[in-house]
Amino acid sequence: MTEVNRPPRVGGWTRFVTARPRLSLLVALVITALAVLAGSGVADRLGSGGWEDPDAESTYATKALEREFPASQPNLLLLVDAGDASVDDPAVAAEARRLVARLAGEKGVIGVGSYWQAAPSAAPALRAEDGHEALIAARITGEEKQMGETLDRIAPEFRGAHGPVEVSVGGPVAVRHEMQTTIQEDLIRAEVIALPVTLVLLVMVFGSAVAALLPLGIGIVAILGTNVVLRGLTEFTDVSVFAMNLTTALGLGLAVDYALFIVRRFREELASGAEPLPAVGTTLRTAGRTVLFSALTVAVSLAAMLLFPQYFLRSFAYAGIAVVLLAAAAALILLPAALVLLGHRVNALDLRRLFRRGRAKDAAQQDSGQAAGATEGRAWARTASLVMRRAPFFALGTTAVLVLLGLPFLGVKFGTADDRQLPSSAESHVVQQHIRDGFPGSPGGGLEVLAEGQATQAQYADYKERIAALPEVLRVDGPLVKGESAYFTVLPKGEAVDDPAQGLVDDLRATEAPFDTKVTGAAAVLVDSKDAIGERLPLAAAFITIVTLLLVFLLTGSVLIPIQAVVLNALSLTAMFGAVVWVFQDGHLSGLLGFTSPGSIETTLPVLMFCVAFGLSMDYGVFLLSRIKEEYDATGDHDQAVRHGLQRTGGLITAAAVILAVVMVAIGTSRVTNTKMLGLGIALAVVMDAMIVRSLLVPAVMRLTGRATWWAPGPLRRLHDRFGLSESGGEPEPADAQERDKVAVPG
Repeated sequence: MTEVNRPPRVGGWTRFVTARPRLSLLVALVITALAVLAGSGVADRLGSGGWEDPDAESTYATKALEREFPASQPNLLLLVDAGDASVDDPAVAAEARRLVARLAGEKGVIGVGSYWQAAPSAAPALRAEDGHEALIAARITGEEKQMGETLDRIAPEFRGAHGPVEVSVGGPVAVRHEMQTTIQEDLIRAEVIALPVTLVLLVMVFGSAVAALLPLGIGIVAILGTNVVLRGLTEFTDVSVFAMNLTTALGLGLAVDYALFIVRRFREELASGAEPLPAVGTTLRTAGRTVLFSALTVAVSLAAMLLFPQYFLRSFAYAGIAVVLLAAAAALILLPAALVLLGHRVNALDLRRLFRRGRAKDAAQQDSGQAAGATEGRAWARTASLVMRRAPFFALGTTAVLVLLGLPFLGVKFGTADDRQLPSSAESHVVQQHIRDGFPGSPGGGLEVLAEGQATQAQYADYKERIAALPEVLRVDGPLVKGESAYFTVLPKGEAVDDPAQGLVDDLRATEAPFDTKVTGAAAVLVDSKDAIGERLPLAAAFITIVTLLLVFLLTGSVLIPIQAVVLNALSLTAMFGAVVWVFQDGHLSGLLGFTSPGSIETTLPVLMFCVAFGLSMDYGVFLLSRIKEEYDATGDHDQAVRHGLQRTGGLITAAAVILAVVMVAIGTSRVTNTKMLGLGIALAVVMDAMIVRSLLVPAVMRLTGRATWWAPGPLRRLHDRFGLSESGGEPEPADAQERDKVAVPG
């Protein structure tokens, strides 16, 4: 009998993606170039709102008021500053009236009014208490893009000095437009920061410029492809401009994760003596399956946001699902083609050899890489051994630390997004802050009651008297009547969206009237948004939990591991939520980080951050569990499998987390507070997950659960045998890896 080498096994998918690698990459290059054209200008078509529930009472009332009383719903405010003079000075009043006349003549502007021509009941609210400032109010008509174009046209004409007065531009339309412009500028800056830093880190991780460029290429393909998807979606639905930040962050971050995992496994196979094509085949059967599972778990977490009605959240689901699937597709289709072409040159630094043929191996470089990998692996193996020897201490200790870091979230206060999202120097923020600080009753912060149905003046007067008697009401103006519709403006005693104002919303809705009433205003929008999120939150949590449990079961075949994964993932997010409240709500570090704390957290942000961070945590969890499962299938030794899994993936997960954190911190340099909160919060979450949960808590808990970790009842075990996937492809590896490709034949 003579032993000969068996021909390397190459699967159908490997043959498909590597059949014509140069053609595949050329087609990808052409498609990417077309994506640049198709996705250009997408940011100009995105909205800057979307926090409200479109089916809520407040949304209906707002649209009805805009339709029936457009002139009484101003969205543009001009702050007229008379300096040391009084706004009642004849010269100031004359100049203000000229400004009013000019503004009224502008195309796309209706309902112009001001302190100098207001009704006596409204005049005090339009004049600052010190008498040196007053307001001109108007409404810009049209869709959001059209309103922005109108604002760009007229703002330069009115901003600045006009005789004895200085004019600043504010109001909701100015806030939204300035926010959109700021986000676009900040995104470009974030990309300029993130791309070179990511490349340097990748070179440090791989020790090769060629290998380091591969993840960046995958990320660029995913980002540009997602821009095309978002551009197409804007033809059918509203999409938030904030989704662009998630596209960049996840596009780069997940491309790095997936490419790191695949390229690292490919290099391991080359180092073991495999030729490039079989090495790609083994990589796709192992790491490729893991990447597919990881992408599905992340996509599931992001898809949960589709269950909420706010288009702000749904936009992140659109962008996130698209970029995750595109990153995975590029990693599983384009990356294998590139690796087959590169072969052993994946370790090279010479980019000019990218498409040259050649079979020579750089043995010294391989030996150096193997030595570095062995040193890194030994460090992680020692860490795993230490953690598992003292498993109760590490399990209880890390859990206690994470819970302690999350305690500030118990004091969370929810609010709405307003001008304080912008930097303190932003013009629209300055105007709104002047109004909050200096004008009686904070104009624009009141509640509006829409009355629909026939009613007499006596009925209106009786209703007005009853709502004016409510304990939190400062003043009631109106009604303004048009046909069978009318509206009252109700000014609360405190802040526009504090707890008393929210309670007043419920009181107004509970007050009986001889006509149909609907309440809107900032506090009403907040109440409705909280109700909508609270109503759908259990469904979203159940969706994420059930699908994640199923996917992790299919990966591991265990009943306990999926439960551990969900619980430990949720626990890993406590530090992020605690930090968000401590920093962004309570205002700690606001000077250092450069933001204005509104004293609350925008209602949709915790949902968004949970879905994104939970998905990314599962991403790292799948990487670790898949390698543990592979080793357990090969040896049947539970403790050794846990040590081996951490040894093989600890450095990889940490490197991926650091790189993703860098990308998120770059996003977190945004001048818009919500974007800053998202970037810095997710960065903290991924670092805590990789360095605390995956490195300490997971091995400690798995040591405590022992071999019971892998238990499953018979029916579920048979289900996994039939449908499950793992890094080993469902086939146990022989203990002696050198024998796996040999077969005995007659000599």
